[in-house]
Amino acid sequence: MRPPTIRDVAERAGVSKSLVSLVLRGSGQVRAEKRDAVLKAVRELGYRPNAAARSLSEQRTRTVGVLLDDLRNPWFVDLLDGLNSLLHAAGLHMLLADARLNRRMGHDLAEPFLDLGADGLVVVGTVPDAGGLGALARRMPVVVAGAREPQPPGVDVVAGDDELGARLATEHLLGLGHRRIAHLAGHGAVGELRRRGFEAAMRAHGAEPLLVEPGDLTEEGGYRGTVRLLSRPDRPTAVFAVNDMASVGALSAAGELGLTVPRDLSVAGYDNTSISRLRHVWLTTVDTAPHEVGRRAARCLLDRFERPEGEGRLHLAAPTLEIRGTTATPPRLTG
Repeated sequence: MRPPTIRDVAERAGVSKSLVSLVLRGSGQVRAEKRDAVLKAVRELGYRPNAAARSLSEQRTRTVGVLLDDLRNPWFVDLLDGLNSLLHAAGLHMLLADARLNRRMGHDLAEPFLDLGADGLVVVGTVPDAGGLGALARRMPVVVAGAREPQPPGVDVVAGDDELGARLATEHLLGLGHRRIAHLAGHGAVGELRRRGFEAAMRAHGAEPLLVEPGDLTEEGGYRGTVRLLSRPDRPTAVFAVNDMASVGALSAAGELGLTVPRDLSVAGYDNTSISRLRHVWLTTVDTAPHEVGRRAARCLLDRFERPEGEGRLHLAAPTLEIRGTTATPPRLTG
């Protein structure tokens, strides 16, 4: 049997095809009884709109490309949830691509979205080709979420206030009495901003020299960096890591070296991912509101659809500190 058509729906509901189209587009110009009749006919016939035909008539595909820098980072999962909730409510669908895999295979990061005729693009995380992003922004609306690198004109950026968040975590450790605090640092603009917040808080309390260990945002990097820090004769009493993944590595290193967290070593992270909320981790960490960042990114994209011109804007979500079970007073103050 052939699938039902819009003509079939119109005949079953006793209305015109144009009125059926208005109902399916959510128009408010249709009387309630007519709308109910059309929706009833749609249900009874099992009608599904032809997306390809609708795209041709509207000159839109109602799809949004999402270029994700790192599928392994759990922080991005919450961001995508917030992003998709608003896009879905607006009748848009996400097309997800792995930027890391595309780079490794030598593919143009944006080519799939151009080929599929996506209406816009959300870049989640740091994508290195800012020049290519600028060229793309001249062809479709582009929003960057969760990164702080300088962006081309016309590209909106939505992220957390990384420098403020790092200050919150560091001041929490200082408030507990720690002075030998080490920072497991990261790379890129986000890593630099979090390091800057750490250093500013330490200097404000006269807690120098500053102890910063380079890292790579991974659990393994956090593990190796913490082993080096705890092997020092003046080892720190607290570690503030650039993200939760590095914090998990720090917890593993402390355990392997016979230290108990937080009795012997306090650990604070960043991002408040699902990992930090696991009961056997229960990490003190900075909540960067990834769900809200995602929703704001979606709102920026929807605004760009309506007003494509204009300079790019920076939107920062305010961070908060989640105090859990991995931070306490330093050893010399306990008991």
